[in-house]
Amino acid sequence: MKLDVLAIAAHPDDVEISCGGTVAKLNKQGKKVGILDLTRGELGSRGSADLRDEEAARSSEILGLSARENLRMADGFFEYNRENQLAIIRIVRKYQPEIALINTPSDRHPDHGKASKLVSDALFLSGLRKIETELDGKNQEHWRPKSVYHYIQDHYHKPDFVVDVSDTWETKMNAIKAFKSQFYDPNSDEPETPISGKEFFDFLASRGRQYGRPINAEFGEGFTAERPPGVSDLFDLQ
Repeated sequence: MKLDVLAIAAHPDDVEISCGGTVAKLNKQGKKVGILDLTRGELGSRGSADLRDEEAARSSEILGLSARENLRMADGFFEYNRENQLAIIRIVRKYQPEIALINTPSDRHPDHGKASKLVSDALFLSGLRKIETELDGKNQEHWRPKSVYHYIQDHYHKPDFVVDVSDTWETKMNAIKAFKSQFYDPNSDEPETPISGKEFFDFLASRGRQYGRPINAEFGEGFTAERPPGVSDLFDLQ
């Protein structure tokens, strides 16, 4: 299956938190969108890896994803190496996305920055003919997405562009809440974390309004670009 957009994340729920509204909007527009999670988030203080798998499946249904895969790299300890790059390359060549959405280069969780570099370089290498990969016993064609954008998660970064997600904000929040073990639950006896309090949802709403305000939208999601986006007409810009 060819995808229009592949969002790649260090952990399950990274995409939902950062650009879940954009993913939901793309699906509403008829685009095929998938998520590739590098790890199962097994080092998370709450829940378990098996539970995160179940939650990711529920979130995928809410977002309307066409595909979701997990490479099961070591949470917290995955490395920048040939093996991990080739694993990402195989998935990129499998789905041949036009656009890739990836972690921001710098963030509160060190895995986000590590994933950003690992994935960005793997996306480039995926376009080199002389790097040979196989999937299910078949040789894969080289493929490189036309555009790579970094979604913004915990730390504030000045965006290069903002997507109006006002009409899909509720879907985004429902997708986040599908990860019940990680977020606010008044009946939970799990340890508190920086994202488990009710105030985290308030933070997300404030961040969404912060990015939405400059484009006259109720909610927005910000992205940075690896290279300047091109337009053929100034009126393509709002």
